[in-house]
Amino acid sequence: MGPAGGSPVDTSYGISLQNGAVPGEQGKQEKSVKRGNWGNQIEFVLTSVGYAVGLGNVWRFPYLCYRNGGGAFMFPYFIMLVFCGIPLFFMELSFGQFASQGCLGVWRVSPMFKGVGYGMMVVSTYIGIYYNVVICIAFYYFFVSMTRVLPWTYCSNPWNTPDCVGVLDRNLSSRVALNITQLLNTTQKRTSPSEEYWRRYVLNLSDDIGNLGEVRLPLLGCLGVSWVVVFLCLIKGVKSSGKVVYFTATFPYVVLTILFVRGITLEGAVTGIMYYLTPQWDKILNAKVWGDAASQIFYSLGCAWGGLITMASYNKFNNNCYRDSIIISITNCATSVYAGFVIFSILGFMANHLGVDVSKVADHGPGLAFVAYPEALTLLPISPLWSILFFFMLILLGLGTQFCLLETLVTAIVDEVGNEWIIRKKTFVTLGVAVAGFLLGVPLTTQAGIYWLLLMDNYAASFSLVVISCIMCVAIMYIYGHRNYFKDIEMMLGFPPPLFFQICWRFISPAIIFFILVFTVIQYRPISYNEYVYPTWAISIGFLMALSSVICIPIYAIYKVCCSEGDTLLERLKNATKASKDWGPALPEHRSGRYAPAFSPSTESHLEVQPLQPEKGQSEAAAASPVQGSNGSAHSQDSRL
Repeated sequence: MGPAGGSPVDTSYGISLQNGAVPGEQGKQEKSVKRGNWGNQIEFVLTSVGYAVGLGNVWRFPYLCYRNGGGAFMFPYFIMLVFCGIPLFFMELSFGQFASQGCLGVWRVSPMFKGVGYGMMVVSTYIGIYYNVVICIAFYYFFVSMTRVLPWTYCSNPWNTPDCVGVLDRNLSSRVALNITQLLNTTQKRTSPSEEYWRRYVLNLSDDIGNLGEVRLPLLGCLGVSWVVVFLCLIKGVKSSGKVVYFTATFPYVVLTILFVRGITLEGAVTGIMYYLTPQWDKILNAKVWGDAASQIFYSLGCAWGGLITMASYNKFNNNCYRDSIIISITNCATSVYAGFVIFSILGFMANHLGVDVSKVADHGPGLAFVAYPEALTLLPISPLWSILFFFMLILLGLGTQFCLLETLVTAIVDEVGNEWIIRKKTFVTLGVAVAGFLLGVPLTTQAGIYWLLLMDNYAASFSLVVISCIMCVAIMYIYGHRNYFKDIEMMLGFPPPLFFQICWRFISPAIIFFILVFTVIQYRPISYNEYVYPTWAISIGFLMALSSVICIPIYAIYKVCCSEGDTLLERLKNATKASKDWGPALPEHRSGRYAPAFSPSTESHLEVQPLQPEKGQSEAAAASPVQGSNGSAHSQDSRL
């Protein structure tokens, strides 16, 4: 195992590869080349930033921050980033990069847990369906903003009701009226033209989730546009999407900065920003604040979606993913904080204009993106310009995440089938997944579509992600073994993971994930949308969606144990959890140390050190009854590892 025994073999193997003297391995290398790599490291970092930075950074974090104690929320937020966010991010990147496989292929590390990969695929499917519907609504608003007067500026449209009061309609009188009614505002609430435009015109909202009504054709057209854009950007896999992200991942920052500069110059902007940042330290002792911080970090970084593993699988084997994980995680969180300034400066201006408290105009989710913020924009000179910029930014933020969701599914399918034909036809697989995604998204463009969209958002990708991530941590650290994994990372990066990450992976991060799970269960409230309360049957469908991804894990585990060799259940379990023979680096030149292939002509490629001693390998190959020897070597190997 020492350098004397290892180095001659490593170098001779490397030379033989360069000269093409090992014909059996040549095919492997070409196959990996066909799978593709990022053009350079910037493409990977930008893609991962685009994946992690999504709509939630703009429409969820600022609201959570102001609701949970302003600046005081930053403290638990960054604590959770350091102890849970960055370690999990690094684990998923290193996992995918080491094996150069998507979210299914990586589970050669412990085949019984391949159900975790299927769970990730199910989650990515759900998110991919409804996320593109949100992008299509942003496309719709982007297109209708190309006009001299934004259609949600005044209350004089056919879809408006008598309750509608615009911020520009009868400016002074409405302002005075609002100031008077503010005292009685507990029962009555002003209906804004932007809210009526959203509910009564864009969605033409039905009264119940079961009453689908008609398909909203403008939204259906925009859904087609958004899927075509996603498909064209992924037509050549990471080779094409890697070029697109130079624009989609960077331009949102340009727009955020333009909106920020415009926002802070407005009257009342400082009030809004103070509302966002003023610390309320007493809230730090509230468990809900810590739960919200942990959940936001977890969901915002895209852990357990399968996308991080997939993106990292296209990296070069020796890429420093440790550095990348820190850069991407911090960029993601800094973007969230920065977006808060952009949102609350404009909301502060609007609250000042109306003479109300900022809390009266603050909102989150679709309510912020498609009601509150667009209404605030109508107060600005050249409002269509700011509206176009804002919705263009939302489109780009959404697309960055959507690229990775689709690539996760396509990569998993192609890697799983793995033959030459499907690698050549990868574009058709992408097309097939895109068409299926479009068809499954059609019900979300009906009059009850927003109910279904929020149902999927709340259930399909909530606690199931936490369960998947927790099981992944346990499988890698305790089933495969933390020492094995740390050696793999050292082999890949040239240094073992820092001690802090080792402790986080083994103890702290799983504990925080478990805390998030408990917190999610305790804090559970049945979903509602404004005044509409979801019926029991709809909530049951939500739970079934959540379970559909988690149930993959025990079902596949039982199947794998039943198919494994062994006379007793314990033997079957051992064989089902043991790393498969083809686990390890994808390219032959990286398979050194315990992954070095045996020099006998047998197809077995043991994950052990003994093939480094040729005479031992030959004696094993010649042995007539390998049972004793193989068992003995396995035991000695376990004790060494």
